[in-house]
Amino acid sequence: MILVTGAAGFIGYHVSRRLLEAGRAVVGVDSLNSYYDPALKRARLDALAGLAGFRFHEIDIASEGALENALPRNEARGIVHLAAQAGVRHSLTAPFDYERSNLAGHLRVLEYARHAPRLQHLVYASSSSVYGDRSDGPFRETDRCDAPASLYAATKRSCELMSETYARLFGIKQTGLRFFTAYGPFGRPDMAYWSFTEKVLKGETLTLYGEGKLARDFTYIDDMAPAIIAALDHPPADDPPHVVVNLGNSNPSTVNDLVAAVEKATGMVAKKEFAPRNAVEVSATFADVTRAKARYGFEPRVSLEEGVARFVRWYKGFYGV
Repeated sequence: MILVTGAAGFIGYHVSRRLLEAGRAVVGVDSLNSYYDPALKRARLDALAGLAGFRFHEIDIASEGALENALPRNEARGIVHLAAQAGVRHSLTAPFDYERSNLAGHLRVLEYARHAPRLQHLVYASSSSVYGDRSDGPFRETDRCDAPASLYAATKRSCELMSETYARLFGIKQTGLRFFTAYGPFGRPDMAYWSFTEKVLKGETLTLYGEGKLARDFTYIDDMAPAIIAALDHPPADDPPHVVVNLGNSNPSTVNDLVAAVEKATGMVAKKEFAPRNAVEVSATFADVTRAKARYGFEPRVSLEEGVARFVRWYKGFYGV
């Protein structure tokens, strides 16, 4: 049995669906919080509910005993821990959301794993944000990560350190995946590709921070989700048994490039206004994926233009545009 936390989230939905389609039983948990519209999360769950082998529990993973009630420890063979409070800007106004979801939640997962006798591997979500504000690249897993630009990034790096400690003390096999700007169908409305698509279709003005020159290593979900499952199936043999691995497209694009892709996919011209860069936004992200290729055969294939086109088709179909 595979436990997937954050199963109603964007990445959690896609990973759960692929596991179920491969005939693997999944217990999904999620708090269905209101960071963005819970109706979208419920729509993802409705799609998963039609697949054999799926069970869902609405819980807060940071609550004592919640994970154990969802799935007894002796039944868990693998964990994909994706539940977290996302978003760098939100951390400026709601810092304690990150304390509970990211720090307390991760520690609860580690304690659950520590006492799960049949557990083979814990895979958890980290973030490219841990690399801080850099304009060089590519970013390698061996680079120093001690200057986070946001509280969100600080909590994600803290989770990596907690996992390293539990691997050393208790031998729990763990892999931390540093995600680089995942996007695609059934994605997150708070992210730029979604909001840009929505505003362009409605004829509204886009606000581009930093003159649209900020660069991101946009990684399409159909490239990322299979790599997460490949990671789950390849526990680290390292000593201690904990490794962090980048999952990115390794081909950064600017926000202006993203706007151009949205314009092409919608056949419309965007209205734009420019604003100064937010203090918590980093200049660029750029993944070195040598480690992911070596361990999982990871080869991202979907370009930004193609990925945005697929998202726009999904968006129009989902909302009947």
